[in-house]
Amino acid sequence: MQSMIERTTRAVVAILVASATLPVLAGSAEPASKVFLNGVPTPVYFNDGDSFRVLAGPMKGTRARLAGFNTLESFGPVHQWGDWTARELYYLAKAATWNARQGVWHCTSDLDRDVYGRILWDCPDLVVDQVGKGLAHVMIVGKPSAPPEYLEAQRQAIEARRGIWAKGVPPYILTSTHSASEQWGKGKRPYNRLVSTADGLSLKWLHDDVYESCQNVCFTDVHIDPDRLDAFVARMREAEGIAEIAGEYTDDQLALIVLNYVRFGSPGELIDSGHEKPLAAFLEAALAESALGDIERSDPVCMVYTDFKQRYGSRKLPCLKIGH
Repeated sequence: MQSMIERTTRAVVAILVASATLPVLAGSAEPASKVFLNGVPTPVYFNDGDSFRVLAGPMKGTRARLAGFNTLESFGPVHQWGDWTARELYYLAKAATWNARQGVWHCTSDLDRDVYGRILWDCPDLVVDQVGKGLAHVMIVGKPSAPPEYLEAQRQAIEARRGIWAKGVPPYILTSTHSASEQWGKGKRPYNRLVSTADGLSLKWLHDDVYESCQNVCFTDVHIDPDRLDAFVARMREAEGIAEIAGEYTDDQLALIVLNYVRFGSPGELIDSGHEKPLAAFLEAALAESALGDIERSDPVCMVYTDFKQRYGSRKLPCLKIGH
């Protein structure tokens, strides 16, 4: 029987062969894919599975960030969880890029740009295709929920153990890492982004850590007995010195504050800055006396940290190169 890595490699090779038939726009060495942008057929170049650059037409040269989903990073073997190796997940990230290049997709946008100058596009047919094949996962930022059809495509992919789900489903996927040594604006804290595999909602892992280039950063999720957690939230509402603060949050918010502290050693981004120290002190004391009972921890999900400027071209770090 073929191993998973052999099957994955064969699938990627097949996609590579197919991608050789993609048309190339005159004057460009980049394979062009057809995408309908607000109804207009337009040639684009997919540099990875969830972003592209427009090759011609009125929006030529503009870059896109596609909403509602995320593919794994394809600049090197940086992801790892469960029994997957970083190289295997790198192959799947590449497969997502080639899969995007094969189809004809339909995207709409109000043409607003993000802080990087990219236009945010909604491409439902591409999302469902990538997620349904297990080449991407649902990711929602700044919205309360993901479209049902996206979550259903992911549910089916997980159930069938397709693509990135073939070796298990972690509670969260680590999608980006940032070091405290990077330049952060006044009042901003460094964070790593985590995305729930249950509902696609993202979570900021706030921290003050300085990472070295090629350092493997790992997250371990926790599970606390729900009844124990509810009882602890009720205790917070009556505790001397903390009850007044607790009164400013809902029960669900307090539960999340507790979980974030156990996960990260910080109550997280939800709280008012003036509440962080007293909450942290209270929670630290509670953990010392095992007030939350037995805490179960998941297997780690990891991502290699690299500065953006060290990911491409002549400055690309050795740890990002296959065969290193």
